[in-house]
Amino acid sequence: MHPTRIFKTPEELLKAWNEYKENLSIQSKEWVKIQYVGKDGQKVIDGQKVPMTYEGFKRFCYADYGEVKHYFDNKEGYYADFGEVCSRIKEEIRENQIIGGLLGFYNASITQRLNSLVEKNETNVKVEHEIFKGLEIDVHQDNGTDKDSTTE
Repeated sequence: MHPTRIFKTPEELLKAWNEYKENLSIQSKEWVKIQYVGKDGQKVIDGQKVPMTYEGFKRFCYADYGEVKHYFDNKEGYYADFGEVCSRIKEEIRENQIIGGLLGFYNASITQRLNSLVEKNETNVKVEHEIFKGLEIDVHQDNGTDKDSTTE
């Protein structure tokens, strides 16, 4: 066990994670959306859904507990017993971002990039034209040098 652990057990880290999620509800009041609804245009102020992020969790923990990236990196094996909780946290963040992007709460393009979701399209085009049938064409690429002049 590392002597400077801020969380002694995985359950303590999980408790901090749940506190972070509660904190997101509070943050949503800072990111409001103002709408005018109904025939009279009544002003409605709604808090926006704030996405879960690994960076946000690290910031939250740093302010309230201390540095947590070591638990996730586990470079020297001191935090191996936290591996399952750290994986669960990262998976929950990813799921939240993907679902939020699919439902339109978050920017889908950013969600895709953050979670390495890419759509790959491969396009092969073969063009044959009657004009070139039977002709052997030698394509010369001009590299900007003049063949007639030599410099010595």
